Amino acid sequence: MQKNIPLQITWQPDKKAKIPVYRQIVQYVCDQVASGAWPINSRLPSQRALALMFKVNRSTISTAIDELTSYGIISGQHGAGTRIVSNTWSVMLPTKPSWKKFISAGYLKESDRRLQQINQLEFSPDIIRLGTGELDLRLFPQKMWSKIMQKLSTKVTSLGYAEPLGMMNLRLAIVEHMKKIGVKVSVENILITSGALQGLQLISSCMLEEGSTVFTEAPTYLKSIQMFQSTGLNLKGISMDHDGLEYWQMEKYLKENQPAILYTIPTNQNPTGITMSSVRRQELMNFCIKNRLPIIEDGVYQELCFEKAPLPLKAIDENGMVMYLGSASKALAPGLRIGWVIAPEAVIKRLGDAKMQMDYGASSLSQLVFAEFLESGMYDQYLADLKITLKKRRDNALETLGKYFKDIATWDVPVGGFYIWLTFNSDVEVDDLFEKALDKGILLNPGDIYDFRHNRSLRISFAYVTEKEFNDAMKKIVDLILG
Repeated sequence: MQKNIPLQITWQPDKKAKIPVYRQIVQYVCDQVASGAWPINSRLPSQRALALMFKVNRSTISTAIDELTSYGIISGQHGAGTRIVSNTWSVMLPTKPSWKKFISAGYLKESDRRLQQINQLEFSPDIIRLGTGELDLRLFPQKMWSKIMQKLSTKVTSLGYAEPLGMMNLRLAIVEHMKKIGVKVSVENILITSGALQGLQLISSCMLEEGSTVFTEAPTYLKSIQMFQSTGLNLKGISMDHDGLEYWQMEKYLKENQPAILYTIPTNQNPTGITMSSVRRQELMNFCIKNRLPIIEDGVYQELCFEKAPLPLKAIDENGMVMYLGSASKALAPGLRIGWVIAPEAVIKRLGDAKMQMDYGASSLSQLVFAEFLESGMYDQYLADLKITLKKRRDNALETLGKYFKDIATWDVPVGGFYIWLTFNSDVEVDDLFEKALDKGILLNPGDIYDFRHNRSLRISFAYVTEKEFNDAMKKIVDLILG
């Protein structure tokens, strides 16, 4: 039986054209199939081979392949490569709806292409996730979980909808939990959400009018999602130093950017790992009070400081300026989808009404589980052990960076959290490094995802991998750079 030889391609995309290269590739393949030049069952070269033929990054090829697959023109089969499975006539029949038109018509914008690629690759087997925003699944407190589920199995007699603001016992438990980090709050000021991100979604859709400005650190987690931009809000990045946000830089923009709000991650900032000093926090509060600038404080990493953490902004908020976001996702389990918003009672009622319209409340089971973790004292015990493990991993990461990267990069020392912001001294092309690392089975998070301008940085996480895995992966990275 004759071997199915991959198609021979001599065409090249025009990199100077206004049309993105991946779109040129998609159109070229469609034209070849439509003309009959490439019959059904023809086999495409591998993605690596296509990248070499077209002289582009593999991520560009991956994007084009994904789009062609969504059209139903090509399909990848294990062991058989990627093949033409349909001609364009079947795709373009008038009886078929134009889904491409529909999926591009909604208000929520697509994520950055690189970020979409990372989100997919994070679930690939045998890949080392060196920049992920998730805790190592092997650190999950299995024994505690079993105890809690056994206890709940006898207590839970039904799973109906929870009240609009969330289960009372969970909100009471969060009141006590927040006291431990210096925030005094009542149950009327707490809304349980399906993760902290939903809290942001609620605030952006209920409280910020189109055209408002959201000031934030540069770089920032917010830059990696399109949620705020999709609702017509403008992100304005403000620079940081070692003490955190340089708040005074906002003053020159305030008059021309109204209405406005500040979104900040003052503790173990994502992606840089910087923690705002106590002095800077008080100065920032004074500045925001003076300029009547409300604050969204993202505190999802607040409880992950290895030593005593600075007080949250909410703890020094005497004027109701701060809306605080908390979450069980970073320290315990993202799959629980439990977060909370702390804000003035009128704000909480408004957000609670909107949440009921969106999903009729966070998971009752997840609320019961997290409440039990908090009420039993197991969560505090687990946090204490977790921080010991993370500190060891951070110390190991810093030692490894000092060994391999001291002459080619700089970084800060995080006081907690997950991340180290690694910035290269020379003109290391991070996009190329991403592709090369991927070939070695290592997934990186390039700094451009989080920034308002091009940079030479990586968000490195020490939280998802063991010390040995981190060391081995970083040795391969430095070899790729120097080799």
